[in-house]
Amino acid sequence: MAPATGLGMGFGEPEAYDRRARATGALIRPRVAVAAACMVLGLGLTGGAVTGSWLTGEPGKSGAAGGFATAGAMWHSVPVDQLFPPTVDGHGAGPGGAARTWTRVAVAPDSGCAGAFDPLLRKALAPVGCARLLRATYTDATRSYVTTVGLLFTKADAPAMTALAARFENEGLARRTDFVPRPYAAKGTVAAAFGDKQRASWTVSVLTEAPVVVYAVSGWADGRAAGPPEPAADATRSGATTAAAQAGLGNEAQGLADRIGRGLRQTVKSATEEPS
Repeated sequence: MAPATGLGMGFGEPEAYDRRARATGALIRPRVAVAAACMVLGLGLTGGAVTGSWLTGEPGKSGAAGGFATAGAMWHSVPVDQLFPPTVDGHGAGPGGAARTWTRVAVAPDSGCAGAFDPLLRKALAPVGCARLLRATYTDATRSYVTTVGLLFTKADAPAMTALAARFENEGLARRTDFVPRPYAAKGTVAAAFGDKQRASWTVSVLTEAPVVVYAVSGWADGRAAGPPEPAADATRSGATTAAAQAGLGNEAQGLADRIGRGLRQTVKSATEEPS
C-alpha cells in the first residue's frame, strides 16, 4: 500500500508537483454533508484538493471579531487553490512596474512550525504560538527565480497580534538578516535546490486583523548561493545596486506576499459579510 499523504493520516514524502482540485460532481445529501463536514475539520491541505467548506465566525460575533475568528480557522476550511492560487498575476509588481506572473510548483503538506524558521525568528514568533503553517513555492514566467510564500496561522488573539506587529515595527525585526524564513524546496521541481544558502530576499508581515503572519523568501532557481539576504524593502528601492535588487528578487518576495496576503483578507471579508 502506498504511504498516505493526506493530512490527518500521517505525512509521506511531499508531492513534487501540484495537482488541481477534483470536482465533487454531485450534491451531498444533508446527513452525509454533516458527516463530511466533521471529517473535514480533522484534515488539512492536501496538494491541490479542496479540503472543506466555510467555517464562519463564532456565534454572536460579527465585524472585526467575527473576521478574526474566521481567519484563524481558514487553514483547514479553505481550498488550497484559494489560499495559494495555481497562477498569480503580478501586474506592476516587477522592477519599474513591470508585470509578473508566478506559477505554483509545489504545496507543502500543512504542518507545525518546526524547521521553518531560523532560531531567532522562531523565538520572536513564539509568543503568538503556531496553530498551523501553510507554504507554497512559486516560480516566475522565465523559471529563473523561486519564491516560497508562507501563512503562519497563530494561536493568538487580536491584542497579542497587535503587540507582535508593534514589536516587529519598533525593533526592525523584519529587516534583520538573522530573522529570515526558510524556503520550501520540493524534489523534482525547479525549486529543488532552494535551500537556506539560496535565500536572497524576503519579507515578513504580521497581520493585526487576523491571527496570521504572511511571509515570502526568494532566490535564484539555479541553486546559486546568494550571500547575505537583503530585505525586500531595501531590494526594491530605486537605485538599489545589490545582486538581489538588480535581479528583482525583492520584487518577487514582496509582490507574492502582497498578493497572497490580499487574497487572504478578501477571503475573510467574503466569509463574514452578511448575505443581502
